[in-house]
Amino acid sequence: MCKLCVGRDSVAGAPESLSRRAALGTIAAFSLMGMSATVGRAYAKSPPKPENVLSPDQAVIRLLAGNQRYTSGKTKSRNHASTRAALVRGQNPYAGILSCADSRVGPELCFDAERGDLFVTRVAGNYVTNDILASLEYGVAVLNTPAIMVLGHTSCGAVNAAVGAFEKPAEFPGHIQNIVTELMPAVRVAASESPKKGTLLMAATIQNIRQNVQRLQQATPILDKAVQAGKLKVVGGLYHLDTGRVELIT
Repeated sequence: MCKLCVGRDSVAGAPESLSRRAALGTIAAFSLMGMSATVGRAYAKSPPKPENVLSPDQAVIRLLAGNQRYTSGKTKSRNHASTRAALVRGQNPYAGILSCADSRVGPELCFDAERGDLFVTRVAGNYVTNDILASLEYGVAVLNTPAIMVLGHTSCGAVNAAVGAFEKPAEFPGHIQNIVTELMPAVRVAASESPKKGTLLMAATIQNIRQNVQRLQQATPILDKAVQAGKLKVVGGLYHLDTGRVELIT
């Protein structure tokens, strides 16, 4: 079984002997650690963006500070040519983002970030898939990214579709049904908490953020170890479409 398949099993919960899973997981972790060491040696003297070498807490603070500039209309001026040469040598983003694919949400914009600052993954409904997980693992194990934010948003069409299917069973065309299926657990939990009428969408959106933060925090064999070692912080964020403000979700 390939290393990628091991990752899929760990997310999907497919049966496999614990000893085999542990052994293959360890091999995968060591392989990525070796890649990380190589990248680390290359950037040891001069990382492409020295200002991005931050602690997990500093990275989260920087995200929120950038969002404050964005909402206040005081974003920094950009000279993209000034960073082009440095970024040819590589990348060391200070945060990874799991964002919804919604066109109204732009992580680099809402955090007032430059190229090379954010390692962004996107999927409608901002939930963890095998490929999303693999990408974020790469960001942490190889690029030494110290923080990840799961970024949901208000009036999310994907979550709204799942809420609609929960209230009145329906099927969707093509592969859209896959998204609704993935989001349904968050909707069920939100509904079980008996939110007031008209608030299920918001409750499900927040629950979906929380569930995917937990998935990343506990994802083996890479992210959970980084969290336990204090090298990675995974947080949730809710982007408010009406103001552009990102609210931390705990």
